[in-house]
Amino acid sequence: MTRRADPRPRAAMVASAVALMRERGVAATSFADVLAHSGAPRGSVYHHFPGGKAQLIQEATRFAADHLTDGITRVLDAGDTGSALRALVDLWRRGLEERDYAAGCPIVAAALGTDEGARGLAGEAFDRWTSLIADSLVADGLPIARARSLAVLIVSALEGALVMAQAQRSSAPLDDVVTHLETLARATG
Repeated sequence: MTRRADPRPRAAMVASAVALMRERGVAATSFADVLAHSGAPRGSVYHHFPGGKAQLIQEATRFAADHLTDGITRVLDAGDTGSALRALVDLWRRGLEERDYAAGCPIVAAALGTDEGARGLAGEAFDRWTSLIADSLVADGLPIARARSLAVLIVSALEGALVMAQAQRSSAPLDDVVTHLETLARATG
């Protein structure tokens, strides 16, 4: 019988990489820090991530993107796009406040990092979010071409506001942006 490796250290390292990317960015997320944060044994690093830090960062980006995409999908499925945007901002505000504005979006961290694979995954995540929001806007009555364009604006504005909120240690940018986005999302035709 072949003995299988315990998957828990791997999952803990991926989750820790996401947390550290949110707080420090990709460049400042080291294997040593991930091990210390996750409590995983040192020997598990190259066992679980033979591709090194690049593999870990890419898997953390994929994990974070999937998790965030699931959350966006749930919120969009719960109501109209304008209400969903407000609900998303409320979730992000709580997350910022709970972490004293120290943790931002791991997908932005990946997009700004030097790893091409992680940047590509970040781009794919932004595309998925844009498509989800565009589909919601179409369901709300907007024409497809306008919905796609508005969805790009929404993702860009929300991510920018999240970065500004983190930098300014205030949720005011999120509140300002979502107020205008709700109005745009509700303007059909």
